[in-house]
Amino acid sequence: MSNYLRDYFKVLFIGGTGAISSSAVKEALSQGMSVSVLNRGRTSSMRPLPPEVESIVADVGDFDSVRKAIGDRHFDAVVNFLTYGTQDSKKFIEIFTGHTGHYLHISSSSVYHRPLPKTPISESTYAFNPGYGYMEGKVETEHVFLKAFEEGFPVTLIRPAHTYDDAIAPLAGSWAVIDRIEKGQPVVLQGDGTQLWTLTHASDLAVGLIGLLGRRSTFGEAFHITSNDVLSWNQIYEAIGHALGVRPNILHLTTDFIKVAEPDWFWSGLFDGDLQHSGVYDNTKIRNYVPGFNPTKVFEREIFKIIAWRKEHPQYAVPEPEELAVYDRLAAAHARAKAALRA
Repeated sequence: MSNYLRDYFKVLFIGGTGAISSSAVKEALSQGMSVSVLNRGRTSSMRPLPPEVESIVADVGDFDSVRKAIGDRHFDAVVNFLTYGTQDSKKFIEIFTGHTGHYLHISSSSVYHRPLPKTPISESTYAFNPGYGYMEGKVETEHVFLKAFEEGFPVTLIRPAHTYDDAIAPLAGSWAVIDRIEKGQPVVLQGDGTQLWTLTHASDLAVGLIGLLGRRSTFGEAFHITSNDVLSWNQIYEAIGHALGVRPNILHLTTDFIKVAEPDWFWSGLFDGDLQHSGVYDNTKIRNYVPGFNPTKVFEREIFKIIAWRKEHPQYAVPEPEELAVYDRLAAAHARAKAALRA
């Protein structure tokens, strides 16, 4: 492929080493763009930056550091994966006003109202998910950027849903869940496990994301970018068991039970505000803007790559002791409740 575009289109990624951002960097390079990445310069060997990427070193939490690193440079597009909260948003708007022709804020599909009024979810679904700190923060951040758009800032909102790559176990508990399934230990699913859920591979999402860069017609718009790979949670866990060659030992617990038993667990809030609801998306909008967006990867096959990556990188695929302990406590609480009902 000709790289003529590299002389004309310069994109800056803030982040660049996560699942989505790493895939976006690769996709931008494959489309011939000049790519820079701004982060602390501590690139993990999990997702190393390609050699043709320019590394700009700055502490994203130190806005003076970012401002100094950017200097008087101008980018055709800036994609920020690391903004959360209203104050951070206002600072980045200030820093990049006049320094980019297009700014893409990576938000989250968790902004959509729960319980959902209807499915599939479209971008017109109300962005309002009160009572859950993480979701509220995402909504408030979007409001800041939309206000800035009204004042002339060239921003587009991107709302990924549940996105993964080979180095991620996309589960409530991450590698702890796969570890327990492999050992035949009980794992927890919210409700009866029949809720429908969409999983999107980061490389598929990257095609849609990069296809939006530099396009004035996207200013002030919001896009979710997901696949059509929809499975129930039971099917997701059964696919993991199949890849491991075991039958998963699944405990179906109500969200209320989980919240009472483990009120301080990070995932308890996400069960209530997100994961207990079906997540199926209408991708008409992104397909209309990016005709080449056509996700091809499905979890029931990709899970074999995740399991292989786990075996090849045991230093990264480590179950968190806190997550293992939570599952042990939930299993014990369920056993006690079951015994009490039988007494």
